Amino acid sequence: MSGIEIKSAREIDAMRASCQMAAETLVLVGEKLRAGMTTEEINTIVHEDTIRRGATPSPLNYHGFPKSVCTSVNEVVCHGIPGPYVLVNGDIINVDVTTYYGGFHGDTSATFFIGTPSPEARHVTDVARRALDIGIEQVREGARIGDIGAAIEEYVHAQGCGVVRDYVGHGIGRKFHTDPQVPHYKIARTAPNPRMKAGMIFTIEPMVNLGGWEVELDASDKWTVRTKDRKLSAQFEHTVLVTRTGCEVLTKRAKLLKHSEERDLFTELT
Repeated sequence: MSGIEIKSAREIDAMRASCQMAAETLVLVGEKLRAGMTTEEINTIVHEDTIRRGATPSPLNYHGFPKSVCTSVNEVVCHGIPGPYVLVNGDIINVDVTTYYGGFHGDTSATFFIGTPSPEARHVTDVARRALDIGIEQVREGARIGDIGAAIEEYVHAQGCGVVRDYVGHGIGRKFHTDPQVPHYKIARTAPNPRMKAGMIFTIEPMVNLGGWEVELDASDKWTVRTKDRKLSAQFEHTVLVTRTGCEVLTKRAKLLKHSEERDLFTELT
């Protein structure tokens, strides 16, 4: 954990630019989502909008990932590969957008409803959204990285859901994934638990399952992660900056997300 970067003012400005591009692309996806479209169509929207901005989709060819965005439907927890799947009424889908611009990555995601969600789908999505808010509330100079996961897990378990342990938040900047790792669960006392310092930038992205926390990696594509019990999973993600007075959400959105029924307190701060 000694390699955690403290960003300069110039680097933070560059991060704001890439993060806002990612946020705007995610809003665009939300405006276009509908039953009957394929996840490949979502990939096309993200790819074309990113290129139009003079940026590059960070996921494309990252360790061999074949597409420009991750689209994770229903029991898929993360890293879903866009393709021929046709969205139907009642689906939920997480769209994870990362934009590379000016030498820096900006990362954000949200879970959307397709048509009318079931009560279970609405519940897991609402819990994931609130879990992200609770995690962000822990971010301030001098607090511990482990405070984020402890607060998230306490809330998620109280709502009868599980929080994924195999995949965590991460530092981000010139590299897509750097230190610190940001668990969304209570870590062991012996685990690395650095203090947050002004200038740190990382993602918080709790993956919340309607059932247990356990997941499985698809043996055929080596990317798609599903809940082991095949129950629904939802996720929301922001890239955040630690400041001397608290935190700044770099991927805050100027508009609410359609098809997500999002009540995003950070939207009101723009």
